[in-house]
Amino acid sequence: MDQQLYNSFEKIGARVRVTLARENSVMGRQVPFTINIRRDRKGSYFDLLQREDAKVEVLETRSWDRHLLLCVHSRELSEQQETRSAYLCGHDERSWFVAAIPETANAKDVQDAKDALKPQEVWDAMKEFGVHPRERDRRRTEAFVRQGEWFFIPRPALEVPESEVLHDEPIRRGAGKPHRCQYLYRTDGQFVQVHAFYPNGLTRKEYRALPRDQRQMPGWQRMVRDAKVYVRGSVSHADHETIRLIGWHQVVMNTETKAAAMQHVAFLD
Repeated sequence: MDQQLYNSFEKIGARVRVTLARENSVMGRQVPFTINIRRDRKGSYFDLLQREDAKVEVLETRSWDRHLLLCVHSRELSEQQETRSAYLCGHDERSWFVAAIPETANAKDVQDAKDALKPQEVWDAMKEFGVHPRERDRRRTEAFVRQGEWFFIPRPALEVPESEVLHDEPIRRGAGKPHRCQYLYRTDGQFVQVHAFYPNGLTRKEYRALPRDQRQMPGWQRMVRDAKVYVRGSVSHADHETIRLIGWHQVVMNTETKAAAMQHVAFLD
């Protein structure tokens, strides 16, 4: 294994474990590479499972920022065309994270990756509120507040019927730990059935098409996918400092779900 990989993670203060395998199966599908964050007695570490035919390289390491950009080159077993996936690995407030970068961004360094993760709503809000591009990586600006993968954009003109305001509501990405919102208002969206094996959610038709033994598995939850969500008050999460929002803010997730490597993750709340 390339020593550069271990050295790069060490430079940002992280541990990494790399396992090479002839096959790598996720949900019954062969994939060239998986990355996860696990814990042992020493704390959290990055866990990489790499198929032997995949090439993993570090495009940039920012020790001062505790971020690095991984690039994975591979071929699907049934295809001849090479694929390229990028992952931003780093530390945010209290914990390590990994985020898949949309392939269309063709990110070549850490800043490319950070920019690619910002949804268009954030860039539009920066123009609307006159926020300079050099402030785009801050957690709090006039245009947005960021907590992990979520951006909260001020919507001062929004009028919400008090009877439709929900209290202590969770928002979450896929099967991740929820962010809890003091006050939440939701419009539109689609009801889906969610399970650890189906974190993106299944429509009613898709759920009914499953074999009976899968439908009877414990752990199914009914959730709302791709709703328009607005919050105010406090938003808390175990891995992040609690934020407090004055007035209604639109909730927008980063662009991870546009990456093929994150195809099983969706905006769920």
